[in-house]
Amino acid sequence: MSDRLLRPVWSMLTGPQAHLALGDGDALRIDPRYGPFAALRDGADAASLAAIVKPGEQVWLVELDERPAPAGFNTVRVATLVQMVAEKPAPMQPGDDVAELLGEDDAAAMSEIALATKPGPWGERTRLYGDFYGVRDGPRLAAMAGERMRPAAGLAELSGVCTWPDYRGQGLAGKPIRRVMAGFTARGDVPILHSYAANTGAKALYESLGFKTRREMVATVLERL
Repeated sequence: MSDRLLRPVWSMLTGPQAHLALGDGDALRIDPRYGPFAALRDGADAASLAAIVKPGEQVWLVELDERPAPAGFNTVRVATLVQMVAEKPAPMQPGDDVAELLGEDDAAAMSEIALATKPGPWGERTRLYGDFYGVRDGPRLAAMAGERMRPAAGLAELSGVCTWPDYRGQGLAGKPIRRVMAGFTARGDVPILHSYAANTGAKALYESLGFKTRREMVATVLERL
C-alpha cells in the first residue's frame, strides 16, 4: 500500500489532483470551492499557510499528528480520524441499482443532506470530485455517497457518505457505497476512506463493507486571524 497515504492531502495536491491545487513552494490548498483541505511540504514552517489563506478562512490539515497553530492562526478543532482501506471491497448486491448516479439537477439536494448531516467538509463543487450516487424516497434524496481524494494512482477515497436521520437503520447507505466502490474497482482503484474515530456506527458499517483500519490520523482545523 502506497506510503502516500501517510500524507493524503499533500499527496492528492501533488499527484492525481494537482490541477485543483492552489499555492506553490511550501504550502498548498485545494480550490476552496471543493473544500478546505491544505497541506505543507515536509519540514516546512506552518507560517507559510498565511500566503494562501485569507483572514477569516479555515483550512483542514489531515496528518499523522496535530499541527500546532502558527502565528496568525487559531486552532478551531482537532479530531481523531481512522484511515481505512478496502482491499477486498464488498461486491454489489441485489437492489443496489436503486442507487442512482447524481447530476447537476441534484446539486441543491446533495448540499442540503451533506451540510445537515456533516459527514465532513462540503463545498459548492465537492460533488464534482467524481461520481456520487444517491437513494431516493420519491423526490427526496435519502442517502448518498461519492468520491473525494485520489492520493495516488490506484487509490480513491470514498466520501460524502450521509443519510437523513429518519432513514437510518434501513440499510440505505450501503447501496450508494457499493455503487461507488464498484466504480473504483472497475477502473482498478482500491477504496480508502477517512472517518471520525468517535463515530463507531460508521466504522462498523465500513467494516461490514470490507474496510479495515490502517491507522489513526488527525484533522487539525485552523482559522486565519
